[in-house]
Amino acid sequence: MWIFEYYDLIRILTISDLKVKYQSSILGFLWSLLNPFLMLMVLYVVFSGMYDVSEESFIVYLFIGITSWRFFSNGTTTSVRSIVSKSNLVTKIFIPRKILVFSGVVSSFISSLLEFFILFLLLIVFRVSFTLNMLYFPFVTLIYFGIVFGAGLALGALYVFYRDLDQIWEVVISIGFFLSPIIYPVTLIPDRLLPIYMLNPVTVVMQMYREILLYGTAPSLPLFGYGTIAAVILLIAGSSIFGSLEWRFAEEI
Repeated sequence: MWIFEYYDLIRILTISDLKVKYQSSILGFLWSLLNPFLMLMVLYVVFSGMYDVSEESFIVYLFIGITSWRFFSNGTTTSVRSIVSKSNLVTKIFIPRKILVFSGVVSSFISSLLEFFILFLLLIVFRVSFTLNMLYFPFVTLIYFGIVFGAGLALGALYVFYRDLDQIWEVVISIGFFLSPIIYPVTLIPDRLLPIYMLNPVTVVMQMYREILLYGTAPSLPLFGYGTIAAVILLIAGSSIFGSLEWRFAEEI
């Protein structure tokens, strides 16, 4: 499999992505921690009085939503330009071009891991009970990685031909933030709209993270099953779109 065959190249590209992301920043890697905290403070001040939950629970609820959403947002946004931004690797040497998208998603995932580390510290500070159900965390995260990578493959390939896609995707990300249960509970969604609302795989992942981290329960089987199916479908669809367009990358860049 190309992931193992090109491990060293993936590592180099991932490190390069991280360096480019933070090279001109005074705080550097600390922005991965400061950014979600600033979002947390703003959203908490604005929305804390709207729901009948304890202060501690709402802070953790918010941070789980923010952290999980940022991985999807950063991972897919990075993927959009992953092929075009490394045009020299596309036109001059032969490598599986999926590596370019994969390394971008991995660099976003590393940043998200730091945010999840802070999340676990928050769980300790607010005395959230640690249970064995937290062992589901890596499995849910693997599903989420598949969702982001699958979407990233399609976005990276399409951007080579449609350069307006990055602007369109920024709008989609902005809308998606409010269509996902980051600042409000799913229970606010009317029953008649809930089946449609839960088709969003990011919503499903957020709910599973909250089940295992905040509520101490195992992820519900329907959510886990749908999340897995969504990841597989997105990986297949993304790979199909990528594969059908890959042979034209060099001439379009």
